[in-house]
Amino acid sequence: MTKNDFALTPPMGWNSYDYYDTTVNEAQVKANADFMAKHLKQFGYEYVVVDIEWYSNDAGTKRNEYQYIPFGDDEIDEYGRFIPSPVRFPSSKNGAGFKPLADYCHELGLKFGIHIMRGIPRTAAERHLPVLGTSVTAADIANPSSICGWNPDMYGVKNAIEGQAYYDSIINLYASWGVDFIKCDDICDSWMYKPEDFSGWHETRMLHEAIMKSGREIVLSLSPGPAHIDKAFHYQENANMWRITDDFWDKWELLKNMFWRCEMWQDHVKTGCFPDCDMLPIGIVGGGFGEERLSNFTYDELQTMMTLWSMFRSPLMIGGELTKMTEEDVALLTNKYLLTFMEDGWKASQVYRDDTKAIWKTKNAATGQFAFAIFNLSDEYRDFDVDLEKLLQSKVETLKIKDIWTDNLYEVDSKPVFTIPLHGVKVFIVQ
Repeated sequence: MTKNDFALTPPMGWNSYDYYDTTVNEAQVKANADFMAKHLKQFGYEYVVVDIEWYSNDAGTKRNEYQYIPFGDDEIDEYGRFIPSPVRFPSSKNGAGFKPLADYCHELGLKFGIHIMRGIPRTAAERHLPVLGTSVTAADIANPSSICGWNPDMYGVKNAIEGQAYYDSIINLYASWGVDFIKCDDICDSWMYKPEDFSGWHETRMLHEAIMKSGREIVLSLSPGPAHIDKAFHYQENANMWRITDDFWDKWELLKNMFWRCEMWQDHVKTGCFPDCDMLPIGIVGGGFGEERLSNFTYDELQTMMTLWSMFRSPLMIGGELTKMTEEDVALLTNKYLLTFMEDGWKASQVYRDDTKAIWKTKNAATGQFAFAIFNLSDEYRDFDVDLEKLLQSKVETLKIKDIWTDNLYEVDSKPVFTIPLHGVKVFIVQ
């Protein structure tokens, strides 16, 4: 197995974090998997990902004080590896781990993923638990000066043979469970350390090497962002996707900022390697954060988000609770024209951007298909003109174009004008 002989297109699925925070349980994961299998699998959504703190028995019980409880009630095995909380994931009892839940997803024709933190559990180091396959303990490979600034669970792992053995052991455990996707946190960027002092770089390589050794096709996703553009080669060599932003939520200023980020990363979208715009806060979010709520994005802003993510070919990981999705939510997620842009062979670029608008184009080199989008980044309805001859780099007298959000077909001249609502988008496929 080589790194890019699977996940050739951007991974698509659901992640538990935006709705459940640290508290998701087995029944809730299964309910979302059932919904995905019934309503979204046919469109390419397949990964069901259990996010952070799945090993914590008391996650969420002190949410007013901590998101991640220091010295919490966590489950760990004899080799210093976190295992699922049997309180929240009953099928994991008696050493079964996540295999029964992964099997459930696989039987639905889906794939299963988990979140992990960079490093080795602090409790493993403090208890001097052995590292599988070595004569050393967790305390010997732990680097107490390499920590996460927002989660208290882990120490970094030293760049040593025994450190690699630890990463090999956790990946082999996850592979035995049937894990298909790993989101590793505190590894893509760190605000605590200078880049030259950050151990996440060698720990990323260790993770990649462990996955290659395992023989299982496991997508590796790196978080949080913003990723370092000067480390693009490093991400491409070791991962399938990496976050180009910090946590993305349903705020217009974050969405508008993403045009700049996508412009910066557009030349690094490659087969099997995808800069990641983060999760899609569509539908109902925030339940585990205190009170569930409808996404703050307007319908026009959701169309803008889906259009940019799809044309850029970011992974599409849904953040909203699937079982509470409306038909309108599902329609936004399953636009057949947008999802075509996710296929291998499409190449997109931002050709213009200022404070009021952005223009993107994308082309499939194999088929010659061409599409373009005009985004209204201003705070009012506006008319925007487009020079199609410049965009297509060919002579245009009249052109047939299809609006992919309305399915309407138009015949336009070389310089059409489009009226676009604030924060909205018009996106067309040339017929």
